Amino acid sequence: MQRVTCSKCLARFRAIRQSGTWREAMHASSSEAVSPRQASLGPVYAALLVQVLINTGTYLAGKRAMEELPPVTVVLWRFLLCAFVFCLLLLFTPGPKLPPRSAWRHVLMLGLLAGPINQMLFFYGLSQSTAAHAALLYALTPLGVYLVSLARGHELPSLRATLGILTALAGVVVLLLGRGLASARGSLVGDLLILAAVSAWVVYTTEGKPFAAAHGPVRSTAWSMIAAAVLLLPVTPFALAPGRTFSASLPALGSIAYLAVLTSVVAYLIWYWALSKVPASRVAVFSNLQPATTALAAWVLLGESLHWGLALGGGLVIAGVRLTQSAPLGPVTPRALEESGGEAPVLEASLVQGASRGSGQARR
Repeated sequence: MQRVTCSKCLARFRAIRQSGTWREAMHASSSEAVSPRQASLGPVYAALLVQVLINTGTYLAGKRAMEELPPVTVVLWRFLLCAFVFCLLLLFTPGPKLPPRSAWRHVLMLGLLAGPINQMLFFYGLSQSTAAHAALLYALTPLGVYLVSLARGHELPSLRATLGILTALAGVVVLLLGRGLASARGSLVGDLLILAAVSAWVVYTTEGKPFAAAHGPVRSTAWSMIAAAVLLLPVTPFALAPGRTFSASLPALGSIAYLAVLTSVVAYLIWYWALSKVPASRVAVFSNLQPATTALAAWVLLGESLHWGLALGGGLVIAGVRLTQSAPLGPVTPRALEESGGEAPVLEASLVQGASRGSGQARR
């Protein structure tokens, strides 16, 4: 039944393009199908705000843990612990415990991006740079995701969404300039490593969206994190350092636990769950909030002073996020429909909203 519905939608899509009434049809379809979906996005954005707060603590926890332990040890323990938690989650989650054989290569790719590549680059970069620089560079994520999605034909250009992303990014720049880049200067090597980590995160985000929609956020996150832990096993002999790790202070061990449970489990679950609900670029734009929340956390926990840049930059960030959120959900592009053979992927589908609503599946 769904195959027939999607085929009819594709035929309607092509007929509308040929008749020249594309714009009118898009307006009518959006008013009928998108409004209920937009009205239900409140919990998604609330969850993403929680994820922003968790990620804010990630910068502080990472810095604290690396005061006593090397980056590779922190990353290894983080993924070993989070893999254990995800194994427990899989045991109590209905459905398959292992990915289908056809998805193993994709799972390994996501695990490689999430663990050895992204996190190794991030922590080694953070050890040589500052949390402020890391937050600024990670704010580039939505720009990368948006450009990749446009290049693949998975999203249509939206002036409002683009302006929102640029406004939020401008707020990040104002925030750091007001804080004084000279006082937050990190090494060039550290910044380049973090920028490479951001690039890996962009690929992880765009590749993870359809996978999460097809297999569910819990299983897709669990499989990728367990794969990351497995791929890190070769460094265990010289990176585990159990004696040094267990002799570390309670704050350092607590920081590793924070990274393993909150950042690697809770935040990743929220991220994947949100990816299965809204466009990837709209999820990624919340990364722009992290510099503002990091500055506030530094004020509360580290006694740093507030300044004009925080008010102006934070205002621009919030305005940019709101502007992007208010952008209408775009339709499935002709390329996306044709590549799916008439099967509508859960992206920005206006024409086929009724066929895919509630399924949570990328392609059937």
